[in-house]
Amino acid sequence: MSKTKPTKRKLINKMNDLSNRDWLKFQKSWFVHNPPPRRKDVLRHPAKFPETLVQEFIEFFTKAGQNVLDPMVGTGSTLVAALRSGRNSYGIELNPEYARIAQDVVGEERVSLGKDAHNLVAEVINANAKGAAGFDLPLIDYVITSPPYWNMLKARGAETQKKRRAAPDLDITYSDDPEDLGNMDDYENFMQNLVAIYAGLKPLLRERAYLTIIVKNVKKGGVIYPLAWDLARQLGETYTLKDEKIWCQDNIRLAPYGMGNAWVSNTFHHYCLQFRNEG
Repeated sequence: MSKTKPTKRKLINKMNDLSNRDWLKFQKSWFVHNPPPRRKDVLRHPAKFPETLVQEFIEFFTKAGQNVLDPMVGTGSTLVAALRSGRNSYGIELNPEYARIAQDVVGEERVSLGKDAHNLVAEVINANAKGAAGFDLPLIDYVITSPPYWNMLKARGAETQKKRRAAPDLDITYSDDPEDLGNMDDYENFMQNLVAIYAGLKPLLRERAYLTIIVKNVKKGGVIYPLAWDLARQLGETYTLKDEKIWCQDNIRLAPYGMGNAWVSNTFHHYCLQFRNEG
């Protein structure tokens, strides 16, 4: 008696709309991404992250039409990336001026995309993300964000900050608001507040929704503060830390920090931490 050859079961992609090839490509644990030049109207923000990078993450962790949230949206990178990806998006921003810029940027992107963005939500909420669970938001399918890197924008020795001080129309810090995480000088207090904001998003997230937090460790006064690792450990008590991707930049000029005296690296990488809400 001849045996019937088993039928190969078709793979059902429940997570995104990518091809198998693009899925596999994204699974590489590190990548190089050099952001394109920033537009003049968003250059004011001292630490914007690129729409091109955010779009890749959104398209991996969601399907078209799903809901994306950035609780620290700045001048709107996540909302622009979501529009380009065909996803609905919500962004929370503490600074009213950045929120206004984000609204302008989103409006221009809608015009550029035309009918492709007609039915998509891209909402900017000018508020403190601490209260996000009480906002009138739909069930969120994915969170992607990048927090302030503690109070490092106040470090006078940073080369980029020196250049920004010479330009009167560019911000050096995010705001003067005491609720702004970038204004908290005590590291432990900063971490406690940062983790509380992200943990507070849990009621908004669907079960098994992912959170991507783009962050890096910081150096201050000759000491490294493991911001990325502390965040991974502490927030791992609320969500499951699933993985990391390392974002590298290779187009930044090297500086001779500590030359001839001490080891001080040029840090050109960020950690993209992947958490999941296990319900």
